[in-house]
Parts: sequence; structure tokens; C-alpha cells
Amino acid sequence: MTPFLDIVFDVPLRENPVFSYRMDPKGEAAVGKRVMAPFGRREMTGYVIGERTEPPSGLEDGMIKAIRRVVDEKPIFDESDIELARWMAGYYLCGLGEALATMIPSGRRTGGSVSFPDDAGEIAAQALSLSDEQEKALASITADPKPGEKPLPFYLFGITGSGKTEVFLRSAEAMIRQGKSVIYLVPEISLTHQTAEAIGKRFGSVAATIHSSMSPSKRLAEWLRIRFGEVRIVVGPRSAVFAPLRDLGLIIIDEEHDGSYKSGNTPRYHARQVAMRRAALSGARLVMGSATPSVEAWNLMTTAGSRGKGIIRLDLTRRLSGGSPPEIIPISLEHTEGCLTAELKEEIRKTAQMGRQSILFLNRRGFAYFYHCKQCGYELSCKHCSVSLTYHKSKGRAVCHYCGYSVVPPKACPQCGSLEAGFTGFGTEMIEEETARTFPELRLRRADADTTGRRGSLAETLDVFKAGGIDILLGTQMVAKGLNFPGVRLVGVVLADTGLHLPDFRAAERTFSLIVQVAGRAGRYFPDGKVIVQTFRPNDPAIARACALDVEGFFAAELAQREMLGFPPYTRLIRFTVRAKEAPRAEGAINRLAAIALPLIPPDADVLGPAECPIGIIAGNHRRQIILRGKNMGALHGAAKIIMNTYDKGRDPKTYLEVDVDPVSLL
Repeated sequence: MTPFLDIVFDVPLRENPVFSYRMDPKGEAAVGKRVMAPFGRREMTGYVIGERTEPPSGLEDGMIKAIRRVVDEKPIFDESDIELARWMAGYYLCGLGEALATMIPSGRRTGGSVSFPDDAGEIAAQALSLSDEQEKALASITADPKPGEKPLPFYLFGITGSGKTEVFLRSAEAMIRQGKSVIYLVPEISLTHQTAEAIGKRFGSVAATIHSSMSPSKRLAEWLRIRFGEVRIVVGPRSAVFAPLRDLGLIIIDEEHDGSYKSGNTPRYHARQVAMRRAALSGARLVMGSATPSVEAWNLMTTAGSRGKGIIRLDLTRRLSGGSPPEIIPISLEHTEGCLTAELKEEIRKTAQMGRQSILFLNRRGFAYFYHCKQCGYELSCKHCSVSLTYHKSKGRAVCHYCGYSVVPPKACPQCGSLEAGFTGFGTEMIEEETARTFPELRLRRADADTTGRRGSLAETLDVFKAGGIDILLGTQMVAKGLNFPGVRLVGVVLADTGLHLPDFRAAERTFSLIVQVAGRAGRYFPDGKVIVQTFRPNDPAIARACALDVEGFFAAELAQREMLGFPPYTRLIRFTVRAKEAPRAEGAINRLAAIALPLIPPDADVLGPAECPIGIIAGNHRRQIILRGKNMGALHGAAKIIMNTYDKGRDPKTYLEVDVDPVSLL
């Protein structure tokens, strides 16, 4: 029995993160198991990553504490997981224990396995016949790579409804027949349920799903099924990229462009990058897909094959179910009273007369979102966050969507007493009220975070809509992604401009993608689909190209602008955010960090900032940032590590530092 254990903890230690402990008396601890051990004044969960016969140099036998107890009967991670965690810790500049804790479930008890309901969603239980384009794509993905060559990732680029899912499933079946296993990533938990149900029907007991809304014990039970080889295909959102499958042969990333593949907590990993790393370590194939690729993926597709890098593009150009790309019409909101233009009202009426369905989309919940005084310019903002409050008529309160703070809206301007003050703009509640008033005879339902909080309520709404029990479905982005409704003829984008006002270099990309994605819900099975895009900026390039479905034109223009301005994919970014309860502390900390950074950055790099974050206060924390920008990530990494280590030595303990490598959002 080896007397000593190397253990890491879920704490932000980048330097010397491994601690030595004495083995338990029964010798049950082992690499891959969790243990409870004293850590400072607390007892914490630790992860055993190594065993040793001698104490580390400089430590005497009697100085080493013993672990308290062993949590797991069998190991829940192995050497390959530790290797991946080491890569994550190095790339995302976090602690090794933090990376490992992100990868594995936290449950303590094992429960029953997850069952798959009978509803097969939109994936056929039996394989469908393939078009020539699909056959060609499948042959490329499943072909044996040339000897000695690592296969490049593949990208299924195709309009919505062109059959990407069936190619994914056929590729998965081919891998499973070869004795390999498959990870199938989808961007949202709501889509996880839909895809998992269907895959369960198609693949049976060798399929499993894991996601964060499962209970810890259920998640651990599935994790162990996967680790011990009972599972061959795992479905889930970004965390499923860590599923401990044996003989991994294929990773699928559906809707690759989606921002939810990027984690918002430490370590701030991107599932696409982790998938690329896992594929490289295991020799697995990587297949991504979307109708609107990320700018980074599109750029890699244009450079495929150069120096063995890039992504191989596979095109799917036509809808297979009898539909065709919808007619998309931009309509100006200038001089429109209320939320709905005359053109959109007319199309809703016409669609209902045809016995078909409409979707109204707005990426903002609530009734109205901007309290403004016309006399003095006063704005009603959250007292904990530097954002406007959104009026929720059903609650009778103005609510902050970041921290939950709420107040009863004032009847007059709190600053000057003017009665010419109130909320402007509109949210889903206001649209619901106006639509119900305009079309009292039609069945209307709203699907947003306020109406779908109860478990299963979103699935129930979507089921009723799919069965034809709702004429107009009104919702936020949860109705825009990956959902397939045969009865939908019309999609109305109530306000396309929402995201364009954000101070983020990805604003145009997100706006373009969202319009194209939501437009894909219309006319999936019929050639008469129509999309009305309401906007105050009909000539904005992102909106105009989205309405023309000009994907190639949008990416050409966007890449040219990114190159000119020096933003990704032509540069790489590392963002440091400092937060503190007092503004002077945050200001002092970020100025100190910038002073440390400036002499250390590589010659071809620069520092953006220091500056207040676009959202300067969240939940009472003042936020400041600097951004390292350069063309060589290796050089940026090296500088960032020295900067963080130097900063830590004199850090104000009442400030907190966040680091985000390859940030997706700069808000």
C-alpha cells in the first residue's frame, strides 16, 4: 500500500495546486476517487490524482495530515481525465482542482438510470433515406483517414431543415458499429430533452443524457454507467463534452455557433475547444454543424487544408421535407403605433385563415424596459447593477434581470416630478397584451423565463403548439433554436435591433445569426413560409444580409471588418475583470493590474483599458476590465501567467479577479 496521496481541491490555486496527504488506514483511496480531507480550517472534497511511496521533498512524514474518509467506492475519473484537466488549467488559467471539479459530477449517492420518454421528438426512430448531399457528407465523415494523418474537423453547413441531424445520427451509428462511442452536444437543456428522447428511441439502452438540471445523484449514476462501458452515446449541453466514454470515436457539436457552449464560471472553457482537444487526444472525429457558423469556424473553413489546419466544409443546400427557404421581409418600425406593424398583423390574420400557425419572437421578456423622463432625462436603474429596470405588468413591478432587485414604478419622475415620464420600448408581456387585443379569436401563449419556470412547462407548451393547440406562440430565444413545427407558416421578429446596441464586437454576428435561426422555423414543410423582420434599422448590414439569407456576404464583410479593427479571429483575447463592492477598490485594483501588464505584454500585443465594464455594476459589485490582445496565444498566455502571479502577491483581499481566455462576451 502506497502511504501517501497527491490531492487537488476546487480552489483557485494556479501555482503548486497539489497537496500531499496520508493514505486512509484501510487503503481504500486511489487515483480517480474523491476523498474528504482537512484543508486549512475546513474539511473539503479532494480529488486523488497520484500516489507516492515517499513524502514530497521538504516535508517530513509527521507533518503530513491524513484524509478523513473516501467518498467513492470506484474511481470516477482516470489518467486521461487528469491529462485533460491539466490542459484546461493551463489554457484557461485556472486551478487544476477547479478544472477537474468542472469535469466530474458532484453526487454522492447512486440512483436509477435516466429513462427516455416515448415521444421521439423530431428525430426519426428509424433511419431516413439520404439525399445525394447527405450521402456525400456521411461518406466524408466516416471515411478512414489516410495513414499517419489526423483527420481535420468537419462542418455541416446547411440551411435549417436540410437534414444535418440525420447525417449526425448516421455518423454516430457508423461509429457505434465499429465499437466506438459518441458525444452529441446540443446548446440548451430544452434541446437536450428533445434530442435525448429521440436518440433514446433510436439507440435504446446504450444512450444516456447528462445535464446540470439533473439531481447530483442521478447525474453520478449516469456518469458511472458511462465510465463502466454501459453507454455508447451521450447527449447533453456543454458539460457533456467531459463524458468519460470508452473508445471515443466521434464528437458532434450541433448549433456550433451558440454562445451557451462557453462557460460563464471558472474555468471559463468553451466546449468547442475542449472537444477539439479531446478529439486530438483520443483520435476521435469532430463534426460540427449550423446554418449560421461562428465567425471563427467560418474562417477556419476558408483555410482548410493549409498546413494541416482548418475545418472541412460539407454543404447541405436544400430542405428535405418539401419546404423551401422562407420569404424574409424587413419592415421599418418608424411611425408604427404599438408593437406590431400593419404588415405583420395582416400576415398573422392570413396565416390563421389558412389554418396555419405563427411565431412571434422578441429577445426580451417583461412588458417594457426603459423608464425615461422627457423633461430631465432621468432613467430608472437598478440600485445594485448599472442596467435599466424592466417593467413586468403581471407583477406590477420594475425588475432587474441581473440580480432580481425590484421596485414599484414611480407615478412621476423621482428627480423633477414631471408626469412626462414612463416606460418605453417593449417586452414579451406588452406584445402578448397587444396581440391578444388585436386577435381575440386566436389562441395565444407566451414562452419566456417568466412563464416556463415550472419544470416541464416549456415542454408542455411546445407539445401543445406542435399538436396545433396554439395559433400564435410568443417567446424569447427559447423558441428560436432547433425546434421543428410543421404547422408554422409565419415568423415575426418583433424587434431585430435589440442586440445591435450592445458595445461588443460580436453584436452584428449575434444579430445576424438570431434572425437567420428564427427565420428557419417558418415553412419547414411548405414552400410558402414568410418572415417579417421589424426594425428601426432596415438598412443595417447585419439585418439586411440576414433578410437576404446572404451568409457568404455577411461573413466576408464581417471578417474584413474584424481584420481591420484587430479582433478575433485575427487576434486572440484574454480578458481580466476586477470586481469589488466599493468603486475606488475596483478602480485601484484594475489600475495596478494594468501597470503590471503593460511592461510584460509581447511586442505584437497591446492592452485595451483599463476601463469600466460595459455593465459597470452587477449585484452591487463594481466591475473594471483590461483586455490583452495579440496574434500569438502562447505569448499572451505566458504574459498573463506572470501578470496574475505578480498581481496576486499584493492583491487587495476585498477585490476579486476573473480571467476569461477567448471571451465570447465583453459586457
